Amino acid sequence: MHIAVLMLALMTMANPVWAEATKPVRLVVLGDSLSAGLGLAAQDAFPQKLQKALQAKGIAVNMTNAGVSGDTSSGGRDRLDWSVPDGTDGVIIELGANDALRGIDPDLARTALTDIVTRLKARRISVMLCGMLAPPNYGAEYAARFNSIYPDLAKKFDVPLYPFFLEGVAADAKLNQADGIHPTAAGVDIIVGNIMPTVEAFIGTIAEQRR
Repeated sequence: MHIAVLMLALMTMANPVWAEATKPVRLVVLGDSLSAGLGLAAQDAFPQKLQKALQAKGIAVNMTNAGVSGDTSSGGRDRLDWSVPDGTDGVIIELGANDALRGIDPDLARTALTDIVTRLKARRISVMLCGMLAPPNYGAEYAARFNSIYPDLAKKFDVPLYPFFLEGVAADAKLNQADGIHPTAAGVDIIVGNIMPTVEAFIGTIAEQRR
């Protein structure tokens, strides 16, 4: 047996707490087409690229892509129990883009996202929110009501927030597919790079809670 493998086995047997702390963090990205990777190869979807970037920094994670194209916040809530299996350590919520694009009442999106966070916390699963911004075509009042959802919930539930999922990518033709909405693989790289500090801190908090 390789000496490193033998040492790991001995440390695990001697210290179950240490073993628990070194287990990969099990994350689920609960989202819509932006995380599902619509129009991209599977390996270019956000969860897969995020996992690769984390592993490159020596951070052990098992990432599940629970993105469903076309899903609204209410849709994510309706499938929450089977999308987030028992044993999950943390959930990155990326929902709301379709609510905003369709002009759905922000109160409905707020209620659905509130329910999702409440139910995950009841299961002792850590939560990170990815914010979304309303397009300008529904007017300033709609945008104010919608855009306030994410910071309000982050404050209410004391969970980390990445303010705008598409930061650095939205409205840049070079980083979006022909529809102007969904990022290219290069666009996903930008998102991953921007969101990494928030995700690393999120994973660090989960690791601390294991000790």
